[in-house]
Amino acid sequence: MRNARVWRALVGVDEAVVEKVEFDEGSRAVVGHVRPVRAARGRCGVCQRRCGRYDAGEGRRRWRALDLGSVQSFIEADAPRVSCPEHGVVVAHVPWARHGAGHTIAFDETVAWLATQCSKTAVTALMRIAWRTVGAIVARVWADVDALGDRLDGLSRIGIDEISYKRGRNYLIVVVDHDTGRLVWAAPGRDRATMRGFFDQLGPERSAAITHVSADQADWIAEVVAERCPHAVQCADAFHIVKWATDALDEVRRQAWNDARRAGQTKGKGYGNRVATGDARRFKYARYALWKNPENLTDRQRDKLAWIAKTDPRLHRAYLLKEGLRYVFAVKGEAGKQALDRWLSEPSRV
Repeated sequence: MRNARVWRALVGVDEAVVEKVEFDEGSRAVVGHVRPVRAARGRCGVCQRRCGRYDAGEGRRRWRALDLGSVQSFIEADAPRVSCPEHGVVVAHVPWARHGAGHTIAFDETVAWLATQCSKTAVTALMRIAWRTVGAIVARVWADVDALGDRLDGLSRIGIDEISYKRGRNYLIVVVDHDTGRLVWAAPGRDRATMRGFFDQLGPERSAAITHVSADQADWIAEVVAERCPHAVQCADAFHIVKWATDALDEVRRQAWNDARRAGQTKGKGYGNRVATGDARRFKYARYALWKNPENLTDRQRDKLAWIAKTDPRLHRAYLLKEGLRYVFAVKGEAGKQALDRWLSEPSRV
C-alpha cells in the first residue's frame, strides 16, 4: 500500500508488512492490518526459535497500539500456532509484541515509563487502561530488562533506603547504584532479615567489593552493612542530613516560642476581639518560612525571616546553618567540598 513506511512508524511495527489501514466504525479506532516479514514468521513465541507450523490458531487477533492523537489504534494480524521442541504448541512470535501480551512493545514501554513519572490516575486516564493492566505491563517490561544481565555485578557504591506504600502500612527496601543511578534491588520489608536477603543474593565476594554505603543510619541497616561488608564506608545520604538539620532548626524555633511564652508575650496589644500577633505566635507560625527553600518563599514568609533576624539572632543563625548545609549538597563537586569546609568552620565561631 502507499505510504506503508509512514504507517509502520505511526502504529509502531517493525519487521512487518502493512497490508492496509482502515477506520473501524464499530470500535471507533484505526486498525492496521499487517503480517510479519518472512524472516520473522514461523518462530516460537517464547524462544523465537524457527519451528514448524501447527495450525491457524484462533484466527486473526488484535494488539493495542499507541493512540494516534485522540483516536485509539490497533494492529491486526493472523495468529497461527507453531510446534516448538522445547515449549510445545504455542502461538507464533510476532515482532511487534511480547509473547502473550495484548499490547504492542511500544505501548508497553510507554506505559512502563509513565508509571515511573506520573500518578496512578494520570497513567490510567492518559493510556485508557486499568491499573491492573499497568501492573502486568510493568512486569513484562521489567522481565526483559532483568534478562539483559545481572544488575548486581560491578557494584561498589550503593544507597539503601525504604519507601512506604498503602498509606505507610507496608514498606519496600530499595538499593540503588550510585555510579549508574539505577535501581538494582527491591524487596518487601523493613528489617534485618530483608536486608540480609540482599547481601545473600549479592554473595560474599561482591559484598566485599562494596566501598561506600549511603543510608539513613537506621540500626537495622547499619548493623547488617557492618556485618556483611565491614570495610565499606557508611555514609548518611543528603536527604536525611538536611532533614536532621531541619529538625534541629525546629528545636531552636520551639525553644524561642517557649521563651516568648514564658516572658508573657502570648498576646500583643489590641482591643476588643482584634488582638495583634505577639512574638510567641509569630515564632509558632514561622515553621514553614524556616523550612522552605529560599527560592520558594512567599513575600509574607520573607518578611517573617527578616523579623526573626532582628528579633532572635540565635534562631536566625540556626536557619543560616541549615541553608548552608543544604547548599553543600546542591552545588556538589569541588564547590560542594569548599562549601562544606566553610560550613564546618561556622559552629566553631559561636
